[in-house]
Amino acid sequence: MKPVVSIIMGSTSDLPIMRKAAEFLNSMEIPFEINALSAHRVPEQVVDFAKAAYGRGIRVIIAAAGGAAHLPGVIAALTPLPVIGVPIKSSNSIDGWDSILSILQMPSGIPVATVALDGAQNAAILAMQILAVGDEALMKKMIDFKNNLASKIAKANEELKEVKYDFKC
Repeated sequence: MKPVVSIIMGSTSDLPIMRKAAEFLNSMEIPFEINALSAHRVPEQVVDFAKAAYGRGIRVIIAAAGGAAHLPGVIAALTPLPVIGVPIKSSNSIDGWDSILSILQMPSGIPVATVALDGAQNAAILAMQILAVGDEALMKKMIDFKNNLASKIAKANEELKEVKYDFKC
């Protein structure tokens, strides 16, 4: 089995957040890899990773970073693959805003799809949607996943009917 999604993060301190992406991909039976790479501490490894990713069979990269959050943008500058950035609220961030803006404000020609602060699961869902465009079986799983979300809301509304208040109509 070869990975088609690569989850990378600036350091393993991001793993508690990024675990949600790994768990989602695992539950959908999408082969993935997970590594720590730092645009600041090991820039040569980042360059090598980004340039080789497509040739290794990777089709989507999920890149998480906190603080200055350069990793997703550097990766996007070096690969033809779609990159999904996950801003992380880290110990050295300014409530996560620095991470969000660092990932979100990419120059023209170097896009990074950016999800919510600590939004690792949404990054994995988006990666699956990208892959599913060319894979009928994966698209069926995505449709089932979305239908399940809708059924949860229907169930919640049925449960809310049972909640009693004196002035609830």
